[in-house]
Amino acid sequence: VNSWIFFSHSWGNLHNRWLTKYFFAPLYVHILCVTVIYIPLMLFGLLGNILTILVVWLRPHMRTSTYLYLSSMAVSDLLILLLLPLDLYKLWRPRPWPLGDLACKLTMFLSECCTFCTILHITFLSLERYLAVCWPITAKTVVTRRRTRAIIGCLWLSAAVSAAPVLVMVGVEDGGGMDGSSNEGRGGETDKRECRCTHFAISSGLLSAMMILSNLYFLVPLCILGVVYSLIGRTLWLRPKSSRRDQSHRNTVKMLGVIVLAFVLCWLPFHVGRTIFSLSLVFSDTYAPPDTHLYFLYYLSQYFNLVSSVLFYLSAAVNPLLYNLMSARYRHAVRSLIRTQSHAQARRMHTLTVHHSTTTL
Repeated sequence: VNSWIFFSHSWGNLHNRWLTKYFFAPLYVHILCVTVIYIPLMLFGLLGNILTILVVWLRPHMRTSTYLYLSSMAVSDLLILLLLPLDLYKLWRPRPWPLGDLACKLTMFLSECCTFCTILHITFLSLERYLAVCWPITAKTVVTRRRTRAIIGCLWLSAAVSAAPVLVMVGVEDGGGMDGSSNEGRGGETDKRECRCTHFAISSGLLSAMMILSNLYFLVPLCILGVVYSLIGRTLWLRPKSSRRDQSHRNTVKMLGVIVLAFVLCWLPFHVGRTIFSLSLVFSDTYAPPDTHLYFLYYLSQYFNLVSSVLFYLSAAVNPLLYNLMSARYRHAVRSLIRTQSHAQARRMHTLTVHHSTTTL
């Protein structure tokens, strides 16, 4: 997960004495639990997001501005989930990093870019719903499929630009070591190369700047969402409930409200955790804090980030389930797609069987 760019020590470096003293269980027990959660979460999320993309692009009536945003967000979530096996590998074998410096930079950049992109999609989707509910006449002329596609392209570009400092922040460096557990390289020497936040990023203040940017990317949209949904709720409350169009707006807003709530619940611990970790690095100004309280704060932030990373991946996997629960239109489109594909497969098998029988005769 992109929170790893803020980890200057890997999980493989944790000191078992401190782990046992403060967290009551060996490290591998916690990692095993996370692995058991990660694998089904990844499979479920991949299936759900692929279905969302296919439903929108194979069903013309689903290509509304709302579902165009949701399908693009599904692409972002899909990329995040595809990076999950690499994070799982780093949990079990943090060193040496086997893929080189370029792969380290690109994977971290892609993860951070998709994180920013998801936040921007949720924000602009909510603003689009605000226009549709509160300014319906303006929305008919302003909100078009072409403009929605252009906005989505701009969102991806903005996310990529915002995540660009990650390409400088991370790299493959010697990780040192605190517990003496490491992998032996050639000639009996220890290979301690890790994909991690670099010494330069911490000493130059780039880590602190990126932490501020990341928190702003969460807090500013959160404030915007609060204002937008307050205005939408007020508008719908004052209108008569007999309007069919307003009923459709209510259903859409309910679905988006649940998505936003899931986003806040899953991402708030994520941002809190890596903020704690970054502060522990800044205050200690070293990779192994000598002060007992900072040492404990450092490891507490590691465990906090382990839990919040599960919530982070949950947010990438749960959206298709929310669409299915909250939107009858989405459910119908998914059933229609599955039914169509099943019938096509059955016809293909029947044709092959008939052809084989004819050839045999």
